[in-house]
Order: sequence, then C-alpha cells, then structure tokens
Amino acid sequence: MEQIRQWNIELELVKTKTGAILYKINVGENHFFLEQNPLKDSKYGVAYRKLKEKYPEFYMFWEIKNNRYTGKLLTGIFLEKEDIDRFITDVLQSEEFKQYEDIKEEIEKQ
Repeated sequence: MEQIRQWNIELELVKTKTGAILYKINVGENHFFLEQNPLKDSKYGVAYRKLKEKYPEFYMFWEIKNNRYTGKLLTGIFLEKEDIDRFITDVLQSEEFKQYEDIKEEIEKQ
C-alpha cells in the first residue's frame, strides 16, 4: 500500500455535565467527533440505546467543527466474522448480498 495522506487522531474518553461517559475523536483544531449520548432521551439517543442493546460494539459519532454540529455522522461497528451477515441483513433488510462470493482483497506487504 502507498500512503497518500496521514492524520494525527486523538481518542479521548470524556464525561458530560450529565455524567455520561463518551468517546471523543479529535481530528484537528476545533474539529472532532463526539459519541452520541445513549442516556439522552432524544430521537437519536433512544435509537443509539436500542442499537447498542442489539450491537454493543456499534458506535455513532456526530461531527463538530468550530463548536457547531455539521449534521454529519460517523458510524462503525466491531464484529466477529460470524456476526457480519446478521448485521448486514438487519441494515439492508435483505439477504441479496449473500449470493455473492466472499472475496478478500490481498494486502500488499510493505
């Protein structure tokens, strides 16, 4: 692989005023992603809580630039191989993807 660009990213564990412990991903000056608060009784707080019940390793981060929400969301999940199909089926509401072969791209050695 050839490196095209590099970022210095910092991961923090922060505590909100209400006591929630959240991850914060710092990507630049006045630019970060803050984990959705699962304790918040809001549209996305409730949704995040329910997603975390089903997929504990699912994460949802809101982008914040210059102290304002951008409206963009970074999501990700850590899964074991045997759980991937169930997650994709849940998200897509379809099993159509299963008709394709599981091909893994070869990683170039540096």
